[in-house]
Amino acid sequence: MKLEIERQETGKLEVLVKGEDHTLLNIIKENAWKKGADQASYIIKHPYLSDPKLIIRARNPKKILTDAAQLAIDDSKEFETVFSREVKGKK
Repeated sequence: MKLEIERQETGKLEVLVKGEDHTLLNIIKENAWKKGADQASYIIKHPYLSDPKLIIRARNPKKILTDAAQLAIDDSKEFETVFSREVKGKK
């Protein structure tokens, strides 16, 4: 994965997310909404030929994006913990 800030304005951030697809971008988009974004979306112009662009509008879009990424990490850790507990209980 490689991130490239394509455009940064007051209240708006556009980031190219190279090497990723809908899977990660949907998680980040949904988490950005949960963290208070005014707008959170992404665009993939062509599934094979273009990199996805994540668009965040908020008072502080960098903080929203950072918080959204951290929420994804926290949710993954929680899933791992619950899943491991469930698997151990089924033996």
